[in-house]
Amino acid sequence: MSSILKSLKLLSDPTRIRILLLLKSESLNVAELQEILGMGQSRISTQLSQLRQEGLVSSARSGKNNVYAIAASDALMEVARQATAEIPEVVADSQTLSHILRKRKDKTRAYFDDLAGKFGKSYVPGRSWKSLAEAVLKILNYKVVADLGAGEGTLAQLLAPRAEKVIAIDNSPNMVEHGKQLAEQHGLKQLEYRLGDIESPPIDINSVDLAIFSQALHHAEHPQKALDSAYKIMVPGGKLVILDLLQHTFEQARDLYADTWLGFSEVDLYNMIKKAGFKEIETTIVDKESEAPHFQTLLATAEK
Repeated sequence: MSSILKSLKLLSDPTRIRILLLLKSESLNVAELQEILGMGQSRISTQLSQLRQEGLVSSARSGKNNVYAIAASDALMEVARQATAEIPEVVADSQTLSHILRKRKDKTRAYFDDLAGKFGKSYVPGRSWKSLAEAVLKILNYKVVADLGAGEGTLAQLLAPRAEKVIAIDNSPNMVEHGKQLAEQHGLKQLEYRLGDIESPPIDINSVDLAIFSQALHHAEHPQKALDSAYKIMVPGGKLVILDLLQHTFEQARDLYADTWLGFSEVDLYNMIKKAGFKEIETTIVDKESEAPHFQTLLATAEK
């Protein structure tokens, strides 16, 4: 039997309470706890070891991971619950846990994540990400597309031949003028550049079938307003695609790249998209740069 005094002493640490509350809701491995708590593996492992020694959590092997589950009594957990008012992180923990559980259920995405990890390990002449992307673009059909925060419009130019109309929005007059020149040079008559802000794009309401933010949202002063506006301009059933940076700590990005936000966590981006009114939301990390500061790319999709 665990010592009541030792158990109560363990509950004096907010991190251990957070772990117990999470495990009360769902069995988790260390990597999942890391993602939720935003802490290093060694710190979490130390806390789990102390909790396990007192019989407050249990562990079992599942594949390569140890999965931890709650073992504390209901009476002790009631004490932990009463302490939540003094631990503001508990609310965010619950939201992140819900996100992780959604990802667990997404077996299709897990399959393609594994498939993507194998891509390129065996050389096949002529097969590359670029060639596959070009092939996919050719078989996708769009009517009206909005490239929000388009810059000079590289993506918009790739999409234009496969759409009835592509509207590229940017708040830089120089970028818009340059984009117009490129569209004219390449005969892309269906590509239109407009000067405007992504938080209030100059596009008619209920007129866009596909809205894209490609590395643009972290430049917005108010990302939520940009997503709210995207929802308004889209037709019912329209698709939203976001490519942005995963949350990072490279502060120099503010000066080097005029970034307003240092990326977004999957949970924060999911919640903003949901707040805007979208459904069928999915998020996943699709790339990590090999060179410092090792920016990671976050992909999100949703439907109006």
